Amino acid sequence: MEKPQKVHEGRNVRRFREMMGLKQEALASELGDDWNQKRISLLEQKETIDTEILERISEILKVPVDAIRGFNEEMAINIISSTVNSTAVGYNFHTTFNPIDKLLEVVEKNEQLYERLLASEREKIEMLRGAKM
Repeated sequence: MEKPQKVHEGRNVRRFREMMGLKQEALASELGDDWNQKRISLLEQKETIDTEILERISEILKVPVDAIRGFNEEMAINIISSTVNSTAVGYNFHTTFNPIDKLLEVVEKNEQLYERLLASEREKIEMLRGAKM
């Protein structure tokens, strides 16, 4: 009879976090104010994780608690492929706006701001010139 492998929940959390592209700092931020990167690092070294914390992490990572508790590569691939939109695979990026139009819009706003600041500075100079006379 084959001996069941010992599951390292912390390592599994790290694997899922990395597969989802989430940094330790981001996971800590999602967990709350009393969490930080170092605490996540320590958590990922633990063989077993408190059920309540594991449930919160599974919600953030959008994977079932059982997947973290019984992680294997094949199961992970199935879970991720079912949660990732098929158009996102391969990094297909479709915008609903023209990026150049957005860039021009920002440039135009900056130009307007610059003109207002310049006019304000000119007014100040004229006021100072008037005060000197």
